[in-house]
Amino acid sequence: MAFGSMNNSGHQSLMTEINVVPLVDVMLVLLIIFIITAPLLTHSVKVDLPKASSSPNVTKSERIELGILEDTSLYWNGELIGLEQLTGRFSEAVRQDPRIELHIRADKHVHYEHVARVMSIAASAGLARIGFVTDPSKEHIF
Repeated sequence: MAFGSMNNSGHQSLMTEINVVPLVDVMLVLLIIFIITAPLLTHSVKVDLPKASSSPNVTKSERIELGILEDTSLYWNGELIGLEQLTGRFSEAVRQDPRIELHIRADKHVHYEHVARVMSIAASAGLARIGFVTDPSKEHIF
């Protein structure tokens, strides 16, 4: 349906103005709906979360410090070793103390594949306690 007006010659011309009244009505209804529903969305569920302590974990049992650098070189308590020596060293360490822990210090640029390979070798040798050591304050691992 076209709205228009009659000009002097008797021909009807189209009205080119946009009627914004229905649009304003719809926007006011939406505004009222949002005003009513917004306070309902701010209610939260109370969850009792556990508290974490920031004290460093001091271990009393023997541990192995294994460092993995970006070039995949391995350091056993500061001593450079090869990947093929890990199985024997892990087995010997577990034989001496079954409760021994492995602490892995991996460079942040090391691919996960290398870390997973070391963890797999350690687990197959019988090491049950494997952990990661992080220290954001230091630039280098060693």
